[in-house]
Amino acid sequence: MGHEMKNLNQQILNFKYEQNFKDQDFYVSKSNEYSFKLLNSWPKWEKNLINLIGENFSGKSHLINIFLQNFKGIKISASKITNDFLKEIKIYQNIIVEDLLENTDENLLFTLINSIEQDNKYLIVSTTKPIVDFKFKLQDLNSRAKNFLLASIEKPEDDLMYALILKNLSDRQISIDKKLIDFIIKRIGRSYGKISDFIYKIDVISLKRKKPIDFKIIKEALGE
Repeated sequence: MGHEMKNLNQQILNFKYEQNFKDQDFYVSKSNEYSFKLLNSWPKWEKNLINLIGENFSGKSHLINIFLQNFKGIKISASKITNDFLKEIKIYQNIIVEDLLENTDENLLFTLINSIEQDNKYLIVSTTKPIVDFKFKLQDLNSRAKNFLLASIEKPEDDLMYALILKNLSDRQISIDKKLIDFIIKRIGRSYGKISDFIYKIDVISLKRKKPIDFKIIKEALGE
């Protein structure tokens, strides 16, 4: 916990926000608590197959990295799965496939899921929509998709949006008044992508202007 993080937690506490930052600054809130607890409860899972679902920037990779630090395993991007990878996983108990899309190699995915089930390993697959809604050409794969336990990261609520904005700005050494964050939350739209875009724009504008964040800069970043 660096000085910045302590400071941030203090600010959140001052504003009656719980000190919810857990491992590596992951902020636990209602929207992601189920997924956070589920991944941290390994190996006490109801199923060996977990589908972690959430829009881009919702924290899926962050959760996966915390999981790997705690429990070890191997991680691969879905587009990079090969026959060699299927051989490589033999020595691992936890396998993670990130960013699975519908145009994936279905035979390789099917073989992977089968070997996980046969060898009693654990698989986490991250997607932006539930794997059970994918329309695979391989019927066997569609039926396998029903075996996944779904862990969804929902849209962020106010406390999470507040924490994400404050954390991202303080990471960039940008200070901001609390009232301004409330103003942003009311206008930004409940989406991790929009928060990410907003932070990026604020960063660019404040680097150019070298002055503290004010309403004018915020309105510009929000495109108002």
